[in-house]
Amino acid sequence: MAVRRIKAVQRFGPAKRSVRGIPSGARLPVVDNSGAKIVEVISVIGYKPSKRRYPQGMIGDMIVVTVKKGTPEMRKKVVRAIIVKMRQKFRRPDGTVVHFEDNGAVVVDEDGNPKGTEIKSAIARESAERWPAIAKIAKVVV
Repeated sequence: MAVRRIKAVQRFGPAKRSVRGIPSGARLPVVDNSGAKIVEVISVIGYKPSKRRYPQGMIGDMIVVTVKKGTPEMRKKVVRAIIVKMRQKFRRPDGTVVHFEDNGAVVVDEDGNPKGTEIKSAIARESAERWPAIAKIAKVVV
């Protein structure tokens, strides 16, 4: 009889479980003064899901959006944005649970520099740490 050995799976540290609360097709309000008011999510940059799963984003992710409402120059354009607020609850490494009253995004260029000059509401600390150019123009970082 042959003896089968089963390899033990080693985990290095706790498994990272990220909460992805913004699916593709979701409409987000824009919280900066770039000219866009409402955007719709098309895809998430760098998201590699399993087969047949729709792209979903979380705080700090860069997304591809289309502008649904805004100034005539911005409407019907495909631009990039960063998710800065999310209604879905998420846990920080120190154990605190955070969520906002609504979702929110900031319109950026391909390098992650914001197109607007000010952010009108509070943003999450995770997005400010990942994108320092957004943190510079934010008034309140939570």
